Amino acid sequence: MHVKKGDTVKVISGKDKGKQGVILEAYPKKDRVLVEGVNIVKKHAKPSQENPQGGILNMEAPIHVSNVLPIDPKTGEPTRVGYKVENGKKVRIAKKSGEVLDK
Repeated sequence: MHVKKGDTVKVISGKDKGKQGVILEAYPKKDRVLVEGVNIVKKHAKPSQENPQGGILNMEAPIHVSNVLPIDPKTGEPTRVGYKVENGKKVRIAKKSGEVLDK
């Protein structure tokens, strides 16, 4: 996957197009990511120990990884991802600026 946990991404399609957020979780086997504040759904919860009241909760749902692009650290715009080997390690680079995306 071209993005990973902790990346700041912009949603490029779907009902939340244009929103930005940080990736909270990545699900590589399903090609999906959980982005903070994006794709909010209502979940009906039965009363439990943690939530004795129960009711309807708002929570984020995963979106497909093809619908997000990482934000270029140099320009602040969404960018595609390239790969390069530096010091024997494969690193992700921003196609727009050539900046390294990995910390």
